[in-house]
Amino acid sequence: MEIVIVENKAEAATIAADIVEAYAREGKTLGLATGSTPVGTYQELIRRHREAGLSFADCQAFLLDEYVGLPREHEQTYYQTIRREFTAHIDIEDAKVHSPDGTAEHPGEAARAYDASIKRAGGVDVQILGIGSDGHIGFNEPTSSLVSRTRIKTLHPDTVRDNARFFDGDESKVPHHVMTQGIGTIREARHLLLLAFGENKAEAVAAMVEGPVSAMCPASVLQMHEHVTVIVDQAAAAGLEHTQYYAYALENKPGWQRF
Repeated sequence: MEIVIVENKAEAATIAADIVEAYAREGKTLGLATGSTPVGTYQELIRRHREAGLSFADCQAFLLDEYVGLPREHEQTYYQTIRREFTAHIDIEDAKVHSPDGTAEHPGEAARAYDASIKRAGGVDVQILGIGSDGHIGFNEPTSSLVSRTRIKTLHPDTVRDNARFFDGDESKVPHHVMTQGIGTIREARHLLLLAFGENKAEAVAAMVEGPVSAMCPASVLQMHEHVTVIVDQAAAAGLEHTQYYAYALENKPGWQRF
């Protein structure tokens, strides 16, 4: 793992955008995550597209997950969210932005088909990830198999409760099932780019980076990947013990260089 500790989210967005830009310029396949964590990175990439001519026209993209049962036109589907927050503002064709079909008549079959479609496309070149406070990636929560494939998962009640804020605070409106790329699927991406911010992520980041590889912290499997970049702010890095081995983008901590 390459660990980069930054001063703030803006600095993280710049570094992450540098990494993604290198892949975009080569027309590579992007793995996109939704949620608040990557929004700054997407905003920086949109700025570069508008102001510096960065093109995504030759790229295609795959989403990590999707709610089961919500129609695609629903504003809270990840299909709509990624377009609203990122892809509608750049020059990638909508048909090249792929997401799981949460409205399929047979969700299990649709999950397997989505997994197969990633392979047919040649796989993901760079996968953007966040991490949950319990160490989950995608919707692979603790005890998920470390070799799992795209499949249907039941959301933990805490996740349903947390996501209710996007559904007018009404838990009854929140889907209880999702289609998510499995940990085994995620691990096949050539470069994993994980971002984490805030003290509530410190325990999970420490478990991911310095703890044992365990299904109880699904993100810990990233230790076994050949190319991982983890970008965290100081609060999220607070639980790390072996900081002498990590790179810094802080004024008082020399050692980090632009990729």
